Amino acid sequence: MTAQNSATPHTAIAVEHPARRSAPRGPRERGGLGGRATGGTALAGLGVVAFSLTFPATAWGLESFGPWSFVAVRSLLAALIAGAFLLAGRVPLPARAHWAGLAVVAAGVVVGFPLLTTLALTTSTTSHAAVVVGLLPLTTAAVSALRTGARPSRRFWGAAVAGAAVVLGFALTRSGGALSAGDGYLFGALLVCAAGYTEGGRLARVLPGWQVIGWALVLCMPLSLAGSALGLAYEPVHLTGHGLAGLIWAAAGSTFLGLYVWYRGMAEIGAPRASQLQLAQPLLTLVWSVALLGEHLSPAAPAAACAVLVCIAVTQRA
Repeated sequence: MTAQNSATPHTAIAVEHPARRSAPRGPRERGGLGGRATGGTALAGLGVVAFSLTFPATAWGLESFGPWSFVAVRSLLAALIAGAFLLAGRVPLPARAHWAGLAVVAAGVVVGFPLLTTLALTTSTTSHAAVVVGLLPLTTAAVSALRTGARPSRRFWGAAVAGAAVVLGFALTRSGGALSAGDGYLFGALLVCAAGYTEGGRLARVLPGWQVIGWALVLCMPLSLAGSALGLAYEPVHLTGHGLAGLIWAAAGSTFLGLYVWYRGMAEIGAPRASQLQLAQPLLTLVWSVALLGEHLSPAAPAAACAVLVCIAVTQRA
């Protein structure tokens, strides 16, 4: 309701076919230059576009569903899609050593972030929620550095902090400098999502990105099924075209497809570098909010967009 490279020295995350893993590559070969980095950046960028539609889609979904039933049904539908792909591909179960990491991905990006942001959007506008999402790239980079031991350059951190400050300042100015009651949910969502992104990127070294999110969704299926039954029983449902479209996009677009290309791109260019592409996400969300929800966009948006794009360019070359 809201995924890396010369910036990640010798701990850069990479996905390779098993037959090609025998010869380790240097960080520049894995994501710093060439078609591999370009492809990884493009995939991660597609993930950002998909994520930017999540809040508007959730706002639509809340026209038909309560927050708890929306999140549960969204996760259940995404799990069914993922399960169908896994069965069609006859994908074997992950090794036992991977299940703990998959549980972190599930808790962060399948349950925690969708639930907390959906609850926040019951009291906040999508444009206001974009305030906190603007801090997700910096949070992800910090969590990734702590988890993997990566040491991005000072130039990288400077650009990341500057980009986050631009997004935060722009969105706070637009909302009059006030923080809504849902901000507590949003700040909690930042932490759990950053943990899920980081762990998913780590797993993408040994599993294809779509399998990472696929198994995380399947792992949550019993919880999603129970939550759907309870939510639909206790929360009113008023089906509308917008509500159904929002639910379908949140399940198939944001949760499955978006996270698939995001983790695959993150595996190519590294978590810190990919995370900085998300600096554009709040501004894209504001555009969708105007186009789909009829919210009013501040005249300062173009200037903020240009400043953020400059920060992104710096992080991609730091």
